Amino acid sequence: MMKKKVLIPLPRKDFDPTEVAVPWKILASNNVQVIFSTPDAKKPECDQLMLTGKSLGILAPVLQADQNGQNAYDEMLKSHAFLNPIKWSDIEVEQFDALLLPGGHAKGIIEYLESETLQIIVAHFFEKNKVIGAICHGVVLLSRSKKQDGRSVLFGRKSTALLASQELMAWALTCLWLKDYYRTYQETVESEVKRCLASPEDFISGPLPVFRDNPNNLNHGFVVVDENVLTARWPGDAHLFGTKFLELLNQQQ
Repeated sequence: MMKKKVLIPLPRKDFDPTEVAVPWKILASNNVQVIFSTPDAKKPECDQLMLTGKSLGILAPVLQADQNGQNAYDEMLKSHAFLNPIKWSDIEVEQFDALLLPGGHAKGIIEYLESETLQIIVAHFFEKNKVIGAICHGVVLLSRSKKQDGRSVLFGRKSTALLASQELMAWALTCLWLKDYYRTYQETVESEVKRCLASPEDFISGPLPVFRDNPNNLNHGFVVVDENVLTARWPGDAHLFGTKFLELLNQQQ
């Protein structure tokens, strides 16, 4: 049986290490071929602050990637797929079974969130009813991708994303020295995603995100599944997100 093939597009820098590496590890460990893609086909760099915790001070244990995320990232760095991405402009939707959209909040993520090329590609995945997973700011890219009627591909679907309470708290705790590091845009992720839905009630916040999930305990994670579309909120949902994504992929005919 042929391997399932998953596309993970990334910006040149500032993607969240956990939101990429944890799902990658789950997929790669289950005989799924992952293809990374960047604007220039060069190896990207994650948000180093999220990886190392540098400048986060006493908040580092809470905000940076935990040991599971760091270990997965170290493994991913050595993988052939990560070292050999393809260009965004060379993506052929027909070659893939599914699309995974990770997030990140530092300013380098903006080229990814605002890419018309990626928005068109996301819409094509949606039109072909392929599995699509988006986590954190990745849901912003998903919400900005339009159907032929001009509405977001999320219109009429239920979704979650980074909660405004999470985004604003992280910003409030660090803005004295990190400025707007945690505010990619002035509008919160939750607010923008809600504007693209058929109803604000279609945004599902889930339980209070206090603890991160892990490979042995997925109960702290939260995701929303609506047919072929999977969304999640933050790195603390990454293990459940990757596991559910794999389930959807395996269910696909």
